[in-house]
Amino acid sequence: MDILNEPITQVFLYALLTAVATGLGAIPFFFIKDISDSLLGKSNAAASGLMLAASFSLIMEGYSIDQWMTLGGMLSGVIIVVLANKWMEGRAEIEITDIASGKRMAMLMFLGIMTVHSFAEGVSVGVSFASTMEFGVFIAIAIAVHNIPEGLAISLVMVPQGTSPLKAVWWSIFSSLPQPLMAIPAFVFVEVFQQYLPLGLGLAAGAMIWMVFADLIPEALEKCEPKKVGLWVTLAILAMSAFQILIGH
Repeated sequence: MDILNEPITQVFLYALLTAVATGLGAIPFFFIKDISDSLLGKSNAAASGLMLAASFSLIMEGYSIDQWMTLGGMLSGVIIVVLANKWMEGRAEIEITDIASGKRMAMLMFLGIMTVHSFAEGVSVGVSFASTMEFGVFIAIAIAVHNIPEGLAISLVMVPQGTSPLKAVWWSIFSSLPQPLMAIPAFVFVEVFQQYLPLGLGLAAGAMIWMVFADLIPEALEKCEPKKVGLWVTLAILAMSAFQILIGH
């Protein structure tokens, strides 16, 4: 079908893939009852490395077009995500049990919080595909792999409270659904205003780098000793760099 070959459809499908990948984090709970804190810490560290590798790829892609616009985009991304995060803080305490039981207000607040959290990832996928298809696929895969530990973390809270692993898969995917929703407008905007591509690339990179050091690294350090966190961050960056070289060839 022609509609599947449309760029906007492919952006949506790849961004949807990043959301579905979050559900993979719940898979271990079908076979193992207890997941160690150390594993979760290493997973968050690896996710941090993937996000950093993707962020610096976005920056270098932007620099190749316009360095100052890319820097401006990075600053804008940090400001937007910091302000959005501050706005969401303290607006409501969301209990996972409230979400799983289907309370509408809890679900809406959870979706709002995850929209803020997923903002950078969704925009990254959209603007990357506006650059080139190959670069878009690389960023989408990096974010999809990064989402798996997020699904593991969500499931680690839900399953011990009595939620079935199958429902944990669904709620993990649900938490990342804002990503494909953010990817489409980002892609369309940059496609229409192609001259602002470096701004979009920088914006996504700045927001993701902030999230790595504000959320992922601190969470990893709570569960794992610093030397191991450093090792897994470095290994993840090396792996994604090697993967980018392979895609380039």
